[in-house]
Amino acid sequence: MTHALLVIDVQNDFCPGGALAVSGGDEIVAPINSMMDDFDAVILTQDWHPEGHSSFASSHNGKNPFDLTEMPYGPQVLWPDHCVQGTQGAAFHPDLRTDGDLIIRKGFRPTIDSYSAFFENDQTTPTGLEGYLRTRGINRLTLVGLATDFCVHFSAVDAARLGFDVAVRMDACRAIDMDGSLTAAETAMRDAGVALI
Repeated sequence: MTHALLVIDVQNDFCPGGALAVSGGDEIVAPINSMMDDFDAVILTQDWHPEGHSSFASSHNGKNPFDLTEMPYGPQVLWPDHCVQGTQGAAFHPDLRTDGDLIIRKGFRPTIDSYSAFFENDQTTPTGLEGYLRTRGINRLTLVGLATDFCVHFSAVDAARLGFDVAVRMDACRAIDMDGSLTAAETAMRDAGVALI
């Protein structure tokens, strides 16, 4: 089997000091760097929102960050403005190795958010990652990155649903853990057949 490491959203805005900081987000950079050489391929994802993205609380009058709203594709958490295209916040953490095989940018469509590396939040619009993996003959994935309970979780579940052999290295992830979201994400990943290691 050809085995790829999928590095999810290790960007400045998700690390301490960033607009949507995940506690300890920077602690996973060195472990991720050290494991990259153990894989046949390394793919990095990058949250890449235009200004005024529909998932930003600032785009909705009277709404605050972390409020829930209804979008045409279903419920959507509203976030602080983060990972805006071309900003320092959207850049990868400066210590992260970025010499991988592919960078997938997601969340760039103004009217739909994208947690998963495989699909936008409508669960039907593809990012192109599945096709890339299939043409490379990659069928085994290990996921690391930020945040465990959102983008890592949705990416892992989608990968398993698409038939990939999927594991998440929990020691190389960090979570937002909002209102029990980490426990719910762990349950959803296990139920989808994802190995949590």
